[in-house]
Amino acid sequence: MEKTYQEQVQAPKRDSNKIYFLVAVIVALLGTNAYLFFKDKKSGDRIVTLNDERSRMEVEIDKIEAELDKANESNVQLTADMKEEQELAREKISELREQLRAGKLTQRELAKAQSELKNLRFFVTKYTADIAELEKKNQELTVERDSLRTSVSNISQKATQLEAQNTELSGKVKVAAALKTGTISVVPLRIRNSGKETDVTKASSAKKLRFTFNIVNNSLAQTGMHDVYIRIIDPSGNLITSDNSSIFSADGEDLQYTYRTAIEFDNTDKIYNIDWTNPSAFSKGTYTVMFYSDGYGMGKTTFSLR
Repeated sequence: MEKTYQEQVQAPKRDSNKIYFLVAVIVALLGTNAYLFFKDKKSGDRIVTLNDERSRMEVEIDKIEAELDKANESNVQLTADMKEEQELAREKISELREQLRAGKLTQRELAKAQSELKNLRFFVTKYTADIAELEKKNQELTVERDSLRTSVSNISQKATQLEAQNTELSGKVKVAAALKTGTISVVPLRIRNSGKETDVTKASSAKKLRFTFNIVNNSLAQTGMHDVYIRIIDPSGNLITSDNSSIFSADGEDLQYTYRTAIEFDNTDKIYNIDWTNPSAFSKGTYTVMFYSDGYGMGKTTFSLR
């Protein structure tokens, strides 16, 4: 049976609707594929970005740790606070390394790690500056210490010089304060049976010697009693002495004396007389008589017997 005209017209119209539907489906599929492509691409870019950031942070942590190690190579004595801060910094470095090594950081965790790394960088910069300041102070203290040592050395050297000068001055004062004789006269005497004493010039008649002298005025000399040592050298050059233990010190030497006595010095023009009896016989010739007191020679004279 033949189709009517209306049926013939509706058939092409239904075919055209199918074509439009297929086109719409294709377009939707293309859009979906494009969305998935760009989504995957963006996700891949994000993964690459995260990996790159982790690598950069690892490099930064290495640099910070190296700076911390270098700062600790200085010879300064760290304060307790600085030691504690250093330990905290090293703990934070270990913590960040562990987080980056795990590789499971989210974008938020990565941002937090970046903030902590920034704080760590600030700390190490300040820590290094504090170390440098301590080194500077140490250098200043070293210079001050060396300066003080030099001053102490100079003072010690000056004190040694002053001590030497004082010793020298004391020696000079001691020498200046020693008693010195003015004029000395020696009179050989003969003692008669009656006890009367007369002057003689012959060795065979002389029995004793009388020394008469005065002391030069000396305001530095100590007033009071002073020991006087007399040494008598006979014409043969021998010291007249009867006791080998009769030793005294004078002019830096230990000497034997012939006779020892004492006089009272009052810094006046007093005349002193000292008598000495010879236990042996006198010999002909010239005798030398030397006086000593206060560790120094007082004066000397000679006399002769015929």
